[in-house]
Amino acid sequence: MKSITTTEQFTKVIEGSEPVIVKFQAGWCPDCTRMDMFIDPIIEEYNNYQWFDVNRDELPEVAEQWEVMGIPSLLIFKNGEKTAHLHSANAKSPESVTQFLSEQKE
Repeated sequence: MKSITTTEQFTKVIEGSEPVIVKFQAGWCPDCTRMDMFIDPIIEEYNNYQWFDVNRDELPEVAEQWEVMGIPSLLIFKNGEKTAHLHSANAKSPESVTQFLSEQKE
């Protein structure tokens, strides 16, 4: 998972014609750490996406713009549009993340 550290980089990533997944997280977040423990096999399974990581505390304006109220959250973007959003309350287990991804239409 590649880290995004600037607003400009974020904008460039989400504007592509291929779908991307951006995980919003923070270092102090226990649920984010837990997700890190189970996300790698999911990334391998859903390798049709490019995966990116944003520290919400480093880019709060980006999190606010895309209505990321809790972390971890997974957002899917294509052509600069948010096509799906897995809110933090539903992102606590491998099963919930996999179900969210399996429901997406490219």
